Amino acid sequence: MTTVSQCFQNLRDNGKCALIPFLTAGDPDLDTTAQALKRLDRAGADLIELGVPYSDPLADGPVIQDAATRALKRGVKLGNVLEVAETVGKELQAPIVLFSYYNPIHYQGIDAFLTRISQAGVKGLVIPDIPLEEAEQVLNPAKEHGIEVTLLVAPTSPKERITAIAQKSQGFIYLVSVTGVTGTRTEVGTRVKELLPLIRSVTDKPVCVGFGVSQPEHAQQIKQWGADGVIAGSAFVRRLAEADSQQAGLQELETFCRSLKAAI
Repeated sequence: MTTVSQCFQNLRDNGKCALIPFLTAGDPDLDTTAQALKRLDRAGADLIELGVPYSDPLADGPVIQDAATRALKRGVKLGNVLEVAETVGKELQAPIVLFSYYNPIHYQGIDAFLTRISQAGVKGLVIPDIPLEEAEQVLNPAKEHGIEVTLLVAPTSPKERITAIAQKSQGFIYLVSVTGVTGTRTEVGTRVKELLPLIRSVTDKPVCVGFGVSQPEHAQQIKQWGADGVIAGSAFVRRLAEADSQQAGLQELETFCRSLKAAI
């Protein structure tokens, strides 16, 4: 499996935009998560975000919050998530980027956490609730473990803060399209169009846009505005959650993934 940076370099060399689906691990169950990772990989996902279920997911909207709650009720823990990542990851072309709130990392101990996820083959890490001022304690040791930690830029961030985040972020920069939590929306926040050139003026690192992407038209618009990647979460999670059966959910997931990929 390639690193996150290598993946983006390959895409840039070929003039392509990355598609990054998100899954909540363990919803509706771990077997479905394993199958979903394979389906997304073959349907064109360039990287895959795998969310660790957490009891207080502040950055997530109701769809992903409910998915995390269901997974926790089934007893899904970090170890289970990493078992899936390690087992299935060997079959994937797309690098796995783990999405985890900071409290589980702090509880495990930063070095122990990084060691575990590195051994499981995880290549990237997104911590939505860690501020730039505290990110250094994870960024530096992560490099030693071969993990790239991606930081988030909020649509309200001033240029000075964007510059500081861009300098520190590893792998790519995660541009949040709207103020608020994740969730499907009818249109992409227009602030993205303004922020992309601003970020480009301070860094040449890849910039990916997430929060609210739910239709192929959204993905196409984000690419046209100049993003290096499109991140979609709730739209994928909902398809698995609301399907009549595991197989129906997986098929819907794959079909939707192909439609987003075709749009970019």
